[in-house]
Amino acid sequence: MYLNTPPRRTIRLTRRGRLALIATGAVVAGTAVAVPLLTPENEKDTKPTSLVIPEGWRAGQVYDAVDKALALPPGSTRNSLAKARLKLPNDAEGNPEGYLFPATYPLQVSGKKATPEALLSFMVDTADKKFNGAPVAAGAQRNAMNVYQAVTIASIVQAEAASKADMAKVARVIFNRLERGMPLQMDSTINYALNRSTLRTNAGDTRIDSPYNSYQRMGLPPTPIDNPGEDAMRAAINPAPGDWLYFVTVKPGDTRFTADFAQHQRNVAEFNALQKKSASPAR
Repeated sequence: MYLNTPPRRTIRLTRRGRLALIATGAVVAGTAVAVPLLTPENEKDTKPTSLVIPEGWRAGQVYDAVDKALALPPGSTRNSLAKARLKLPNDAEGNPEGYLFPATYPLQVSGKKATPEALLSFMVDTADKKFNGAPVAAGAQRNAMNVYQAVTIASIVQAEAASKADMAKVARVIFNRLERGMPLQMDSTINYALNRSTLRTNAGDTRIDSPYNSYQRMGLPPTPIDNPGEDAMRAAINPAPGDWLYFVTVKPGDTRFTADFAQHQRNVAEFNALQKKSASPAR
């Protein structure tokens, strides 16, 4: 039963105030900057020796980064999935999204250049070690879910939380909505369906026909929507106590969580006012 869920076109559940700029070769999320190819300073002709996968990158971004790091034609890594024989959980059905663990990976092993298959296997094996240990399994079971569902929730937390401190609260919003039979209404899932990153989701976006449309579909999306790190996973299995159903980042460092829709509307109005002010041309 829905708990007086307001019209979907008026809801802005997600953080919205956090800027996430994603580009091939670099990701800027808030104040964190990660460059996937690490090269020694002042050695422009030296080939990179490692590949950095930042937290929250989608599988497609990882494939592109591997292609670039190994100087391969675009699409090579994606096309190598079939022969990589990745050790994924059955629920993944061969899709590695969520299991390309964010970390730094060597581009050479024993003096030999890494292959896309080897790098992808390394990432999945790392995720397996991080996610399938006793603490994660116990935490998932404690919250009445399996590990794959926990990774899916962690991926949403990774995309939505404006800071590490907000992650456990965002996880609680997800659980509260699931327990109350409310749609998640997370903009990050819409962005995943549309293969984009934006702060604004309009009414038309919320009507797209996609299993990742959490405005229209109940429950979790069918797969993770990015590759979460340990902090997001920790939040997913240890959500903070609270009754929150809504949240919005009004401005950097000011994310407001509430169970009161009227209060949430006021928070969103304040966010919109600040956005309008910042967008106005200087006189």
